[in-house]
Amino acid sequence: MKNRLRELREERGLTQEELAKALGVTRQTIIAIERGKYDPSLRLAFKIARFFNVKIEDIFIYEGGKNEDR
Repeated sequence: MKNRLRELREERGLTQEELAKALGVTRQTIIAIERGKYDPSLRLAFKIARFFNVKIEDIFIYEGGKNEDR
């Protein structure tokens, strides 16, 4: 899954550490999400979307194949 977390974070002038503290996660979690190495839980995805005042699908872009939806 691709995401726009880094883009949104940088637009708002936030460091990874500042965002992590605001969301109650570690900086390593933010790094992993931004690099596409970790897909956040649904709860964290909602928390991130709420923080940036956008929809989840405005941040996270699902690119799975048609067989992955089954």
